[in-house]
Amino acid sequence: MIFVFFSIVCSVLVSIILKLAKRYEISTNQIIAWNYPMAVILNLIFYKPQIQQISFNTGNTSLYLVLGFLLPALFLAIAAAIKYTGIVRTDIAQRTSIFIPLIAAFLIFHEDPTIQSIIGIAVGIAAIICSIRWNASSNANSGKAGWLYPLIIFFGMGLIDILFKQIAQHKEVPYTASVLCVFIIAMVISFIYIGARIYRGSEKFSLVSIFWGLLLGAFNFGNILFYMKAHRAIPDNPSVVFSAMNIGVIALGAVVGLYLFKEKLSVLNKVGILLAIISILIIAGNESI
Repeated sequence: MIFVFFSIVCSVLVSIILKLAKRYEISTNQIIAWNYPMAVILNLIFYKPQIQQISFNTGNTSLYLVLGFLLPALFLAIAAAIKYTGIVRTDIAQRTSIFIPLIAAFLIFHEDPTIQSIIGIAVGIAAIICSIRWNASSNANSGKAGWLYPLIIFFGMGLIDILFKQIAQHKEVPYTASVLCVFIIAMVISFIYIGARIYRGSEKFSLVSIFWGLLLGAFNFGNILFYMKAHRAIPDNPSVVFSAMNIGVIALGAVVGLYLFKEKLSVLNKVGILLAIISILIIAGNESI
């Protein structure tokens, strides 16, 4: 379970970095862009993917491009959600997004739903509704952001999970090579976006954002690396890893948000945390996971 612990810590540290970036007015756009070179380097070091086996004639091309765009776009949404709603609510939105691929399994892949999975999905949807900051501010734009960004993350993370599962089904290309390709595309798109903003004068180049971005990339990749190691260390109990990881992130994120950043939660928000944990436990016990 030590790998699960490290994965949880890395995941929450990603949120902390984005929170601090907003506090100290460091460009989150540039931080997110510099996160991808580190992700690419660490992927090459730890997974040693067979780059020559990457092919754009396997039907994966469109998936690579869509994911390469969605990853940095969703990172920006996460940064905005942390700014407007806090770490606690953002982590709940990310962790309950696992219900989107579960629903897709029933609607797209024609798997038979179980009573347990239906209950888990229902509780999870209730959790995201309760955790949203409906009255974030008297300002109309801030108030809208209080519920809009968590919903974007909820559906966006779920969509990304579905697309990565589809990539994994193409056995002719190693999964690690496909992930590397997606990271490279995300890196290129991110730097084109940042370059355009700097060229137009929308923001200035920030040297300090390089350090924060590389640090973000290290923790972001560490989250993935340790999560995969946890599954390999406990191959017979994937539900234990799944539930411990998601509940751990929600719990640690709540502690950090409440005590380190003094985030305020309503009674309804606290109910949302409890429902999120319950829903994850229900889904973890479902044999289809």
